[in-house]
Amino acid sequence: MPTAQRPELARDLGLSHAGAVVVGTIIGSGIFLVPAEMMQAVGSAKLVYLAWLVGGVLSFFGALTYAELGAMKPQAGGEYVYVRDAYGPLLGFLYAWTWFLIAKPASIATITTGLVRILGTFPVFSFFSQPALTIPFTITFGQLVAIGATILISALNYIGVRKAGEFQFLFTLLKVATILGIVAIGFSYRGGSWSNFATEFTGAKGGVSGFFLALVAALWAYDGWNDLNMVAGEIRNPQRNVPLALIWGVATVGLLYILVNAAVQYVLPAPLVAASERPASVAVALVVGTLGAGLVSAAMAISMLVTLNGTIMSGARVPFAMARDGYFFQSIAEVHPRFRTPSIAIIVQAALAISLLLLGGSFRQFFSLAIFAEWLFYMIAGSTIFVFRQRDPDADRPYRVWGYPVVPVLFVGVSALLLYFTFTDNLPNSAYGMLAILAGIPVFYFFARRRQVTEK
Repeated sequence: MPTAQRPELARDLGLSHAGAVVVGTIIGSGIFLVPAEMMQAVGSAKLVYLAWLVGGVLSFFGALTYAELGAMKPQAGGEYVYVRDAYGPLLGFLYAWTWFLIAKPASIATITTGLVRILGTFPVFSFFSQPALTIPFTITFGQLVAIGATILISALNYIGVRKAGEFQFLFTLLKVATILGIVAIGFSYRGGSWSNFATEFTGAKGGVSGFFLALVAALWAYDGWNDLNMVAGEIRNPQRNVPLALIWGVATVGLLYILVNAAVQYVLPAPLVAASERPASVAVALVVGTLGAGLVSAAMAISMLVTLNGTIMSGARVPFAMARDGYFFQSIAEVHPRFRTPSIAIIVQAALAISLLLLGGSFRQFFSLAIFAEWLFYMIAGSTIFVFRQRDPDADRPYRVWGYPVVPVLFVGVSALLLYFTFTDNLPNSAYGMLAILAGIPVFYFFARRRQVTEK
């Protein structure tokens, strides 16, 4: 249990850092990689755009909902705190267990695997697919690079949240500038045409299921807006800065995504978008040659490093908060006396992500493992707003969600639909995810009993 002698996390993040956590964590590889998958799912530029818009609106509604929750309960752990306080310690533990065991390690592995995939497009890094070690299984150079990136960014977060926040802010500015450059290049193409927006890809899956697959891909690109709430305990004036950063951050990302997609579609018709592994690279290469494709790949690499930083920063705060409540190993609850960071939680999180990377797996496998678990608890955490409004109507709410109850109802309802389509589209990974979540129940009761003994 917490004592007065324990060092506490430092509130070293300002509004600019908080906004950079939102924008920088969301914009990763998704905007560059998923347009092809979306086109393969729905088959027309108009429906791809609709999926981007619906995904943006849904994410914005989620951000509005989380803005109220984050301002009301500005503590480290974010969603864990909301679920614990609304539904009790068991569900709170299962959320944190899932986040710690599946969602964040899989997200980190997804990002670093994607980073290696992007760097591998440069000829100088073509050796990434070659074996580097055999101990007794084979590890490629690419896996070592992914592991190295995980260790590097984890070390940055270990030595201080302010240093990680400054890294996030500076590189987010660079990321946004590069994306705007890509947009400008696309619209400068003399061979571009607005008629591309009316083209179609005839081999698409189509139908309602196709649209929801495209929406899942879009939401993966928007994923990360909730990470800010996990570090609310380290943000100055969180009652003001958490809602502001969430609202303008998600709105900024939505605008950038629409612009990038429009620029790509201006250059490429629907069949070429569907056939391109990285449509933005192909579009820029058509305008300025192979140098342009390299520019996009470099932008993607920078973008993914910033996303990795935000993911690692936010991920470690959840097991930290759970351990502080006495429902996990107490070492995870330790704050570094000098750096004032959840140092052990950061180390363990990195170790779990590295374990996934050593086991091997594709970008899509890691992505599928993370997305179901994440959206399950987005839905549950979002629903807590109704519990708090009814149970604690007079509680201090520095920000009240606009459009209540419609906005959170839509967010929770569409999240439930997404979960259904995600689960049925990828039964094996979703089933493994559910088993891993349920495996947390006996673990919870083990720590609950130990907690009772300690309190006696």
